[in-house]
Amino acid sequence: MDLLVSFFTDYGYWAVLFVLIICGFGVPIPEDITLVSGGIIAGLYPESVNVHIMLAVSMLGVLLGDSTMYWLGRIYGVRILRFKPMRRILTLQRLRMVRAKFDRYGNRVLFVARFLPGLRAPIYMVSGITRRVSYLRFLLLDFFAAIISVPIWVYLGEHGANNREWLAEQIKTGQSGLYIILGLLALFIGWKIYKAKKNKQANA
Repeated sequence: MDLLVSFFTDYGYWAVLFVLIICGFGVPIPEDITLVSGGIIAGLYPESVNVHIMLAVSMLGVLLGDSTMYWLGRIYGVRILRFKPMRRILTLQRLRMVRAKFDRYGNRVLFVARFLPGLRAPIYMVSGITRRVSYLRFLLLDFFAAIISVPIWVYLGEHGANNREWLAEQIKTGQSGLYIILGLLALFIGWKIYKAKKNKQANA
């Protein structure tokens, strides 16, 4: 985190935007730590970095990174697997697994993907490859998911800018909270699917 804060301090909003875009490519830089770091420099240097502008830049970076993965899948299709760097993100096994998730849960997978760092990039790419969702719908689903998590991390970083130990503890708590919410959402979706199947069987 300290390295990111130093980099962002030197280059400001552009650095945050750049790092978030490459995060969308599956580069192993934690997106939540990047967002928190952006908030930290807003808290440390409020005279030169506005936290609300930082939030807008962060949202833009997140959506651009995710959209890039979508369009790479949509333009190249399964040919994307010919490119060695992309095979690290989207293996044939992951492609099959993500397609199965789409078949089972539909477009809801796109919303949940925002909270699944390891599967986020493959899911977005497969949504483009399969063309089962328009770009506008993809962008809306991604936006509504991002607007839940991105402000939390940015404002948390600003609030804890001068207390790194407290901030580190809150990050762990926040991550756990997001996973709990995601788990409850998965249970709710599973219950709805089960109920729909039971109703279908009863009407058959």
